[in-house]
Amino acid sequence: MGLQLWETLKEAITAYTGLSPATFFTVVALLWAIYYVVTGLFGSSDDHHQRSRAFEEQMELLPPPIQLGEISEEELKQYDGSDPKKPLLMAIKGQIYDVSQSRMFYGPGGPYALFAGRDASRALAKMSFEEQDLTGDISGLGPFELDALQDWEYKFMSKYVKVGTIKKTVAVTGGDNGNGEASWTTEGDAKPAGDGSSQNAVAGTDAKEE
Repeated sequence: MGLQLWETLKEAITAYTGLSPATFFTVVALLWAIYYVVTGLFGSSDDHHQRSRAFEEQMELLPPPIQLGEISEEELKQYDGSDPKKPLLMAIKGQIYDVSQSRMFYGPGGPYALFAGRDASRALAKMSFEEQDLTGDISGLGPFELDALQDWEYKFMSKYVKVGTIKKTVAVTGGDNGNGEASWTTEGDAKPAGDGSSQNAVAGTDAKEE
């Protein structure tokens, strides 16, 4: 029964198309392959346009970077991505950059989320995720590590907008604590202490002259 159907089909193909069964099925296979390729290309194009539109919409939602000026490391921690209403910031060698456009990398759940909201210079130089390396202190690094850090800095300078700097701290000795230990303050807050004894002496001299 099956053989008879096949013979009937071959006769019908030859009668209606003028082609041999082998040629007919070859043509059908080629047409199907062409259809598959063409529809695949159009489908990929549509997907590409959709992804492009989604990316453009996401970029439009990002507010322009806000210049923060000079802030402390403690203040920088507020921009670690935990608050979606705030920009996502990260610092390298004391320079703060807005990395909001790369939230998938530096935002919560991203592979580099530990670096957000802080100066991660040492960690980037060493490619380390250890807590003790999440600092801007780069003392003691070798030439290879410093070169790696320089590459990271060039990348950030070319890709992200600089929005501020981290306040530097300086040691102030002879504080009010009376024990001679060094206390820490920011450079902007450091002021020379007045000499109270000299002022008192001057006041006493003026009183005598009167």
